[in-house]
Amino acid sequence: MNDFDVLIIGAGPAGYVGAIRAAQLGARVCLVERDEVGGVCLNRGCIPTKTLTTFAELLEKARTFQRLGIRIDGNITPDLTLVMRRKREIVSSMVKGVRALLSRRGVTLISGEAVFADERTVEVREDGATQKLSAKNILVATGSEASELPNLPFDGSTIISSSEALELEEIPGSVLVIGAGAIGCEFAFILSTLGSSVTVVEVMERALPLEDRDVSALIERELRKRRVTLLTSDSVISCSRSGSGVKCVLKSGKEIEVAKVLVSVGRRLATDGLGLGKAGVRCGEKNEIVVNETMETNTPGIYAAGDVVGKKMYAHTASREAIVAVSNAAGLKKAMDYSAVPSCIFTRPQVASVGMTEAGAIDEGHGVRVGIFNLRALGKAHVLDEISGMVKIVADARTDVVLGVHIVGAHACELIHEGVVAVTNRLTATALGETIHAHPTLSEAVMEAAEAVHGLSIHSSA
Repeated sequence: MNDFDVLIIGAGPAGYVGAIRAAQLGARVCLVERDEVGGVCLNRGCIPTKTLTTFAELLEKARTFQRLGIRIDGNITPDLTLVMRRKREIVSSMVKGVRALLSRRGVTLISGEAVFADERTVEVREDGATQKLSAKNILVATGSEASELPNLPFDGSTIISSSEALELEEIPGSVLVIGAGAIGCEFAFILSTLGSSVTVVEVMERALPLEDRDVSALIERELRKRRVTLLTSDSVISCSRSGSGVKCVLKSGKEIEVAKVLVSVGRRLATDGLGLGKAGVRCGEKNEIVVNETMETNTPGIYAAGDVVGKKMYAHTASREAIVAVSNAAGLKKAMDYSAVPSCIFTRPQVASVGMTEAGAIDEGHGVRVGIFNLRALGKAHVLDEISGMVKIVADARTDVVLGVHIVGAHACELIHEGVVAVTNRLTATALGETIHAHPTLSEAVMEAAEAVHGLSIHSSA
């Protein structure tokens, strides 16, 4: 039986990052993966989706070239075959890169399905064969899978998840997207840009319901500008085959016929079948693995990171959780802090946020001051022809400490890290506003929003 210092189950953004860090700290590391390194994020999530969002963004931009002074003769049309080929090439290249990183660090990579035999032993099964592995410390990083609706099971053809949407061979004429969260809104922008007639149904009262209300309002406006039909406070109660498509009946009584239904209602934690009970590991009400601030479970020496712990379900959070976990396994003292985790949504325009929303800050008892700056007041936004968007800063009224930053606009997912630094280090809105920002840049909007907290924004009309 092979014995290791650290054994990791799952090679996604938590697993492979944790493996590399553990190896850097001198541990003998084994990484078990049943599919491919990189997990959902690299193979069927973040990277493939962003390949499509970039394609849709460039396509939309190309259609405005003449307004920008670039004349193109002929039609500008999307070629989905070429896009999918490029997506596969990018994924393949990055998978090879991850494998090379693991190899250079001496990580033992084993393919198969891992199941706990006891607190220190894991059985790995593949092609009818089983091998036993033991380790002083074990990290569970098995991620999550797309959730089905009980009345709308995936069929891989007409009722699909984001995984099947990433493999489309032709542009569907019409699509019903169920769920207006991050994934649903991203695909609504992608598909509408490609030419699909898109309807989005959301059971909550607004799109992106976890974001600040001002952010939701702006994105809803942008969806409607692209002729996306948004139906909030509604849900799909049934779907049935109708010719080559699907007929859907909504709770409101509306009936919609579409070529495809894309279900994007969240993720199901991948904890089933791991044999966690044999290791004495406790799970919560949603099957999440319960961990403390060091990412350790109730069973000493067994840690968990990534989506399976049910916290902030982002790849970057998973990587940080794994680093915290293996650092503690190595005897270092680290605690996971979720107070400044950035959220990035690659709609058009992009949405990014960190810290508290205005409503959330008030609910937690803060008196708040808010500063908002619209991108249309920036010279750089006009130069880029990207004037839709805003920066909103939520600050504590008493201490002036920045509690949250919310950005909608071009490159928001890059700009948000200025907000991450501010929230992490408890900077004040005054300090952020008095920091010199280069001109002309989009980042000036962050400075102006910080000054707007105290009514001092130079370029705001308010």
